[in-house]
Amino acid sequence: MNINHRLYLHDLKNSCTQDIPWEKLSEKTVLVTGASGLIGSAVIDILMYRNRYHNQKTTVIAMGRNPARLAARFASYQDTPWFHMAVQDVTTPFTLQDRVDFAIHAASNADPRTYSTDPVGTMTGNFLGMLQVLNYVNQNHGARVLYVSSGEVYGEGTGIESFKEGYSGYVDCTSPRACYPSSKRAAETLCASYYKQYGLETVIARPCHVYGPTATKQDSRASAQFFNNVLRGEDIVLKSQGLQLRTYCYGTDCASAILCILLKGKAGEAYNVADKNSLVTIRRFAELTAEASGKHVVFDLPDKIEREGYTVVTKAVLDASKLEDLGWQAQTPIAEGIKKTIEILKEEQ
Repeated sequence: MNINHRLYLHDLKNSCTQDIPWEKLSEKTVLVTGASGLIGSAVIDILMYRNRYHNQKTTVIAMGRNPARLAARFASYQDTPWFHMAVQDVTTPFTLQDRVDFAIHAASNADPRTYSTDPVGTMTGNFLGMLQVLNYVNQNHGARVLYVSSGEVYGEGTGIESFKEGYSGYVDCTSPRACYPSSKRAAETLCASYYKQYGLETVIARPCHVYGPTATKQDSRASAQFFNNVLRGEDIVLKSQGLQLRTYCYGTDCASAILCILLKGKAGEAYNVADKNSLVTIRRFAELTAEASGKHVVFDLPDKIEREGYTVVTKAVLDASKLEDLGWQAQTPIAEGIKKTIEILKEEQ
C-alpha cells in the first residue's frame, strides 16, 4: 500500500486530531506486534505521522514474523531513528533488548480461512502470544499493555440489540471455529490476571468488523475479498444472502481508537471499537463496494473450508458508548471509507 497516498495521509492527519493525550508518548517506546497487519500497520502509521509532523519523538518497534513483509510495508521509515523492526514469533520468548514503555498486541490469525485450516495456530497465537508480551513488558517494568481482542468474544447474543462490554454470550467450545473467540476470551482473562497479580496495567480493545486499505492481500475476510474483486475488475461474489448485521469501522479510525484506549482507558477494563453510524448487513457492504466501482453483486455457494471458517453469529452490533465517553469519535462514514479504500488500493494494480 502507498502510505504517501494523499487520501491516506489525510486519514492520518485526521487521526491526529482525536482527543488523545499524545504527550504521554513523547520520548517513549511503543511495541506493536502484528505490525504488518490491518490494524497494527495503521497504528504504526499514525505514530510515525506524529513523529514527522508533530515532533513527538516516539520510538516504534514493529514486530512480525515475516522480515520481507515488514521491510516492504515499512520501507518509508527505515531511515528514521524512531523506527525499528523486530523479527519475532510472538509465541516464543522475546529476543528484544529494548525497554518497552507501551505494548500493543495486535498479532493474531484474523481471517476465516485460517481459522479453518489452522485452528491450533490460531489458539496458540492468541494466548501464548499474549503471554509473551505480558511477560516481556512486566519484566522490563513497562507502563501499560493493550490487547487487540475482538467483538467475537461476545459469542451469540440472545434478545439484545447490541453488545456492551459486560455481556458474555454463548460460544460452542467444542467447535473448531471457536478457536478464535475462545482464545481471545482466554487472552483477555490473562491480561486481567496480570493486572491483578503483578500490577501491570492492561487495557483491552474489542474491535468490530474493521476494513480499509491496510488489509493484506492474504486476508480472506468478506470485506477484504469484496475489495479484491472490484480491484480485479470483477463483480463481487457473495457467499451467502448476506443478511448478517454488523458494525464496521474504518482502519485508521480503529487505530486511533486503540491509541485512545491505550492512553485514556481505565486499567483492567475493555472497550468496544465501532462506528455507530456504520451499521449495515454484509450484503449492503457488498452493494456499497460494487456501487463505488461500477460492478455488481453476484451469489455463489462457499466451499467446505470457507464454510468452516464462518462465524455462526448473525447479529454482531457493538455499542461503543464507553469508548466515546473517552472523547473518541469515528471520522469516516462507511460509504466514504469504502470509496477511499478502493481509490488508495488502485495504485497497487
